[in-house]
Formats: sequence, C-alpha cells, structure tokens
Amino acid sequence: MNKAIKTNYKSDLDNLRREYQNLLETPNESIPESNGLYNRYKNPVITASHIPLNWRFDFNKATNPFGLERIGVNSAFNAGAIKWKNKYILAVRVEGNDRKSYFAFAESHLGTSHFKFWNKPLLLPQLKEPDTNVYDMRLIAHEDGYLYGIFCTERKDPNALPGDTSAAVANAGIIRSKDLINWERLPDLISSSQQQRNVTLHEEFVKGYYVLYTRPQDGFIETGSGGGIGMGYIKDMSNPKVFDERIINPKAYHTIYELKNGLGPSPFKTAEGWLHLAHGVRNTAAGLRYVLYLFMTDLNDISKVIHQPGGYFMAPNSEEIIGDVGNVLFSNGWILEKDGRVFIYYASSDTRMHVATSHLDILIDYCKNTPADELSTNASVKNILDLIRKNEKVF
Repeated sequence: MNKAIKTNYKSDLDNLRREYQNLLETPNESIPESNGLYNRYKNPVITASHIPLNWRFDFNKATNPFGLERIGVNSAFNAGAIKWKNKYILAVRVEGNDRKSYFAFAESHLGTSHFKFWNKPLLLPQLKEPDTNVYDMRLIAHEDGYLYGIFCTERKDPNALPGDTSAAVANAGIIRSKDLINWERLPDLISSSQQQRNVTLHEEFVKGYYVLYTRPQDGFIETGSGGGIGMGYIKDMSNPKVFDERIINPKAYHTIYELKNGLGPSPFKTAEGWLHLAHGVRNTAAGLRYVLYLFMTDLNDISKVIHQPGGYFMAPNSEEIIGDVGNVLFSNGWILEKDGRVFIYYASSDTRMHVATSHLDILIDYCKNTPADELSTNASVKNILDLIRKNEKVF
C-alpha cells in the first residue's frame, strides 16, 4: 500500500517566496571589457525565474496540495526598452513551456538590476485573424505623441502542404498607447513582402511620413532574395501600407551578416548621424551564429549609411553561448540617457536578458574610426598594417 506523500506546505511556500525576493534584490556588478567599448554585467537582468510566482503557482492548498508549478516558463528574452517616468521599462518576451510567447513589462529604477514585473502580462488586442504567437517587441516614442509597440506576429501558413505543421507566416503587428497600459491594436503591416520580421519605427517624421525599418524576406526562416535591412514610408499608421521600400543595409558574402541581418531597436539621433544597432547572422558547422553590430546613417538622408565598422560589436561570451538556442546575441531594446550613457539590453541564446552599458561618444568614435569590412583577407591585413605603421610613429 502506497504511503501518502507528506509536504510542509507553509514552509515550502515561505522558502519559495524568500528565494524569489532574494533574486529580485540581487545587486549587479559591472565588468569592463578589454576593448573599452562597453561594460557587461555579472548577472542577467531578467530570467525565467524572475517571472512572478503567482503567474506560475496555484497557492491554494486545496487545489494544489503539493505546491507544484502549474504554468511553467521556459525563457525570458528579447525585450524592447524605453525610459518612462524615470523608470527603465522592458517589454520582455516570455516563452512558456507550451512554446507560446507573450509580453510582460518589467521596471527598474537602476536599469542594471532590481527589475520587477508589473502585476499582469499584456493581453494583446486581437484582429479578425488572431495571433498564434507573438514576440520581439520594439518600443518607440514617436513625435506624433504615441508610444508604439511593433512586434512579430506569427500565424500558420494557409498555403502549407498537408501534414506540414511548422510552416508559418510572420508579419509586423502594431499597437500604440499613451501610457504603456492601455493599448490600441492597429492593422498589421501591409507590404509586398511574403514575410516581415525585425520591424521598427523611426522616431521622427520624414517629409511628413512615418518611416519604418523593415526586414523583407521570402520565407519564414530563409531571407532569400529579400535579405537585408530595409526602409519604407507610411502615410497613416491606421492604414500601415509601406511604399518606396528598399534595402539600405544589405547582407554580404563572408561577413557576420552573410545569411541575414535585421535592425534591433530604433536608432538614436546624434549630432553626427543616426546610430543603429543591428544583428547579423552567419552559418557555421554548429548552426546559426547571431552577433550584434553598429552602423550610422546620415542625419538628413536616413537611408544613406555613412559609417559601418567591420565585424561585430558584441558576440556571445563563454557563458552567453549556452541556452535554448545557442550561440545567439539579440537586441531589440536600448536606452540613451541625457548624459550620454547608453543601456544596451540584449538576450543570450534565446534564454535570458542581459545589460551592457557604454557612452554615446564611445559608440560614435567606434563607428567613425573602426575600419570597414573591405570583403577580403588581404584588405583586412592591410588595415592591420596601416595600424602598425601608425603606431610606429607613436612608440
């Protein structure tokens, strides 16, 4: 005869809450990089364990006598970011054990630690055709007075072959708000591309139009002929039909963005141009590798790239390389402070959120004075030789 399992319900619950509170209050330590470009931080700022306990556990002893987690969380990553009412706000992509992602807002007064989720996750307003899955929201404060959230919405491909349960169509979903709480759903992006991902909004009007940065692609995974970061115009966000869409930052053979690339968050306006953070993808024997890179566009002609350092700006380190989908860094959120400090929020391996800090002056200097990728080995060596000769005059 089986004996009943004994549990100390109250003690177990107290321990769970204590451990959770300790996690929220854990300080974070800055770790400077030897390249001088940014400081990483010792601990992730958001993990699956940061998700509120009452989103995961049923605390009613009558219905959950063993204190089991009822709704599991697989990962928390790819967060949009904005500074709002003196708080650092992240719109986190939370992926449940059921593979469905949803958005949840977390805030901190520090920006590098002590992030705490709001009381409830976001229940997205739906269109006639509901979202099957959503992810990777960019948050943008536009000069029209609205706060926009642009994200990827995914639905099953209606043209999938019988028995194909993975073919999907990705597009840009759009919501807007005045307070980050009450959201209006706008129509999904209307474009000539079969698929759209990594879409975000320029913060200013250009010649009276909204400007979107896009990533048109032919398939759900493969970019095909549409590879590259695009840019297009929209007359009215309530009818978001893109016109004059063109690629402004193409993928290129044997580079960090050989397979595909996409813009991360919306760019920062600086005195010397618009500063962009993007991700580049290449294939390896171990699978896809995602890294982050920077480039700048002209202040007046935002489609014109004026500086693009060769190679990556950030890549996964020995700890970040491991996760649900390994060898990936991805960012869709950063914050620029009035004093020039930059908070770069990035996810590692589709698992957790990190922060790195830098300064606008450093990032601009890096973009302007780092050699571009000249697309050949000898050109890379010549850049090194030029630096050696320059240093000979100093030492």
